[in-house]
Amino acid sequence: MADPKGFLTTGREVAQSRPVEERVRDFKEVYVPGSLLPIISKQASRCMDCGIPFCHNGCPLGNLIPEWNDYAYREDWQAAGERLHATNNFPEFTGRLCPAPCESACVLGINQPAVTIKNVEVSIIDKAWETGNVLPQAPERLSGKTVAVIGSGPAGLAAAQQLTRAGHTVAVYERADRVGGLLRYGIPEFKMEKRHINRRIEQMRAEGTKFRTGVEIGRDLPADALRRRYDAVVVAAGATTARDLPVPGRELNGIHQAMEYLPLSNKVQEGDYVTPPITAEGKHVVVIGGGDTGADCVGTAHRQGAASVTQLEIMPRPGEERNPGQPWPTFPMLYKVTSAHEEGGERVYSVSTTHFEGDEEGNVQWLHLAEVEFKDGKLEQKPGTERKIPAQLVTLAMGFTGTDQENGLVSQFGLELDARGNIARDDHYETNVAGVFVAGDAGRGQSLIVWAIAEGRSAARGVDRFLTGASSLHAPIRPTDRSLTV
Repeated sequence: MADPKGFLTTGREVAQSRPVEERVRDFKEVYVPGSLLPIISKQASRCMDCGIPFCHNGCPLGNLIPEWNDYAYREDWQAAGERLHATNNFPEFTGRLCPAPCESACVLGINQPAVTIKNVEVSIIDKAWETGNVLPQAPERLSGKTVAVIGSGPAGLAAAQQLTRAGHTVAVYERADRVGGLLRYGIPEFKMEKRHINRRIEQMRAEGTKFRTGVEIGRDLPADALRRRYDAVVVAAGATTARDLPVPGRELNGIHQAMEYLPLSNKVQEGDYVTPPITAEGKHVVVIGGGDTGADCVGTAHRQGAASVTQLEIMPRPGEERNPGQPWPTFPMLYKVTSAHEEGGERVYSVSTTHFEGDEEGNVQWLHLAEVEFKDGKLEQKPGTERKIPAQLVTLAMGFTGTDQENGLVSQFGLELDARGNIARDDHYETNVAGVFVAGDAGRGQSLIVWAIAEGRSAARGVDRFLTGASSLHAPIRPTDRSLTV
């Protein structure tokens, strides 16, 4: 274990952020480079050898957290990296983007600030890259079997890497022009610089994984052609159908889905545009939706020079302490201040948009809203609370309702859906079509990056078993496991 008295002698200390006035002028990551390494050994020492490490249960990947905390405390970075990679293909992704349900389940968190598990994780993997300890792991022999993976988000990449390392010949199909899915175009650069994706892709290429960008299965390549070409298929296309807001004025110019707005900003960082086709510069911006995607829109609008930024949420403001219905070690809904919220703007809770108002040229100018409250378990508008706020750019960040069914992927494969509209699968992640598997948001619904990687690894085991009759690949979860749902 780490220092037996660490949790008594050392307080929680997290990564240091760059000053707001500095970071809003660029799209680099918000944290001060290298600020964690001087403190991370002490932070890892706070892991308290609790006997039953509930952090394992909080993490869908089943990360070996106490083990790599101990190695980090001793500054044995190579051993720490090996234990980290034993359960997680991409810890630099989760270490930056995951909301850390493991920390919510930390035993120390019952009556003290939890161990900074996420910061320890990212420190270990960054050190591993820095010292050259992240190397390609090419298979010793090839199986002669071929697998197509549809989608290059975290679920698709995890499944592809696992299957490649098992000896299968894997090709990843991505409809965008670059590999990475929402990691590439949905996550702003200030949350994760894309160099982290790029070097993982190069590692995967060196291991033997092939990538086919600009190919949309169902449109550019029929599903039956893919099935004839490959012995198995993994559908990891995500849940990309965005929830809309059908209120009067929705057709006005300047109202966009978050995933219409955010990718264009990322394309500027990739060098595709000098300025984004949709920009917040000089505009009053309203973000509808209080989740992480909404926060990404807020941070992006700040960097583009918005005149003002307002984020609306229909639900009441969460509390700062656990409520009785979300006891430890469950993942609680708490009031969260992200780096984007630190940079400014206003957050308004318990309000609903009633309609939009535009100018003579059809451009949105005002958003009309009203306060709402729960009555008999339903949200109802409070009379006399109507008002309007300026809105020259509106982004809708209200979540997603399922995988894209307009491109023909679901219908051409003949895939069945479950009661929630996701692609149905069995305990081995296989759909109703033999040899076709599903992983990530396409089968689970909108979820967290850590769930996506866990599902990709689990689906890879199902595919390996289908192709060879058995599998030694690590599978952290089953589709029916809801015990870790957040």
